[in-house]
Amino acid sequence: MKIAASLGLFCLLTTSSAFAQSKFDQWDKNADGKLSRDELPKALQRNFDRVDRDGDGFISRQEDTDFRQRGQQPKPTKGPSTDKVDSLKDLDYAGTGNPRQSLDLYLPKGYKGSTKKLPLLVFIHGGGWAKGHKSSGTRRLMSWVESGDYAAASIGYRLTDEAQWPVQIHDCKAAIRWLRANSSQYSIDPDRIAVWGTSAGGHLVAMLGATGDAPELEGAVGSHTDTSSSVTCVVNFFGPSELLTMNDHPSKIDHNAPDSPESKLVGGPLQQRVEIAQQASPITWVSAADAPSLIVHGTADQLVPYPQSIDLEKALEAASVPTILLTVQDGGHGQGFGPSVSEAVQSFVAHHLRGEPLEMDDHTVEAGQ
Repeated sequence: MKIAASLGLFCLLTTSSAFAQSKFDQWDKNADGKLSRDELPKALQRNFDRVDRDGDGFISRQEDTDFRQRGQQPKPTKGPSTDKVDSLKDLDYAGTGNPRQSLDLYLPKGYKGSTKKLPLLVFIHGGGWAKGHKSSGTRRLMSWVESGDYAAASIGYRLTDEAQWPVQIHDCKAAIRWLRANSSQYSIDPDRIAVWGTSAGGHLVAMLGATGDAPELEGAVGSHTDTSSSVTCVVNFFGPSELLTMNDHPSKIDHNAPDSPESKLVGGPLQQRVEIAQQASPITWVSAADAPSLIVHGTADQLVPYPQSIDLEKALEAASVPTILLTVQDGGHGQGFGPSVSEAVQSFVAHHLRGEPLEMDDHTVEAGQ
C-alpha cells in the first residue's frame, strides 16, 4: 500500500477526537460541515457508503464520529451478491452518454426474460441536488432483490453544478419512462413501481408522486416521451416539500442564502425566484391523483426541518391521498432510523406493490428503535 493511502486509512480509523476533527476539517475543502465522496482521499472513497449511514450523499461530522467510535476497520462496500443478483450498471436512459443520466438495474439472478413480472423499487439519492451518486442505492436495495420478490433500480440525475431546475425532475421522469418502456425486456411489471429517496432524493420522489399528471414537468429527455412517468407509491425520507418556507424553522443552513442548496437548485437566491421555487415544491402539485406516500422524518433534523413533512402530509390528506407520517422522535437527518423504520418501509411497499395487508397509521418511534 502506498504511504499516502496508509496514512489516509490511519486517519480514518484513529480514535483521537482532536486528530479526527482536524482531518475532517482538512478534507472538508469547501467548509460546509460535511464530506462528499470526492473530498475524501482516493484510498478511502470506496468505503464512503459505509460511513454515510443515511445515504444522503454526504458524510456528516456526526457520521464520521460515529464511525470512528465503532472502532471497526473499514471494509470495501458490499457489492451485489453475485449468486443472487444480476447487476446491470450505467444503463443510459437519456441517450446522451452523460454518466449522470444513467441508472443501475438489479434483478434476481437469472430472472431476465422470465414470464413472471416483478414489481420494481427505484431509489433516488440525496446530496442537496449538488452531490451524491446512484451507487449509494446499492446497499439499500440488495436485500429487496435477494429476496426474489422485487427488481430494483438506482437513478442518477444531473446535479446543480451542471444544470438547474427543472432538469433534475426531467431526468428522474425520463428514467421512470425508460424503465417502463423496457419493462418486458427485464421482466418488470410496469404497473407496479415504487420510488424511494432520501433528502434531495426524498424531494424528487415526492415530486414524482405528485406530478404524474403534470405534462409541463415531463421534459423531453430520452426517446420514450409518450410513456407515462407515474408511480404506484412513494417512500419519502426527510425530503424538502416547500422550498420557500425552509427558513421558517431552525436549521443549520440559511436556506435563503444565495449559495444554499435550494438557491443553487432554482438558479438564484431562493426568495427572488419565487415562481420557480413554487414549481420545484411538491406541495404545490398535490392533488387527489397523487400516489400514496410514506413520509419518514426525524424531529431533530437540522438540515430539512421536520415541519416540512408535517405540512406535506396535511396537504396530501386534505386531497384524500393515502399518506402515513412516521416520526422518528429525536432523530436527525437520517440518524436514529432503527429497525422499525425499515419494517415500516417493507410493509408499505409490500402493500402497494404486492397486495399484502397493511395495518399502519401515523405513528412515532424513538430514535434507534
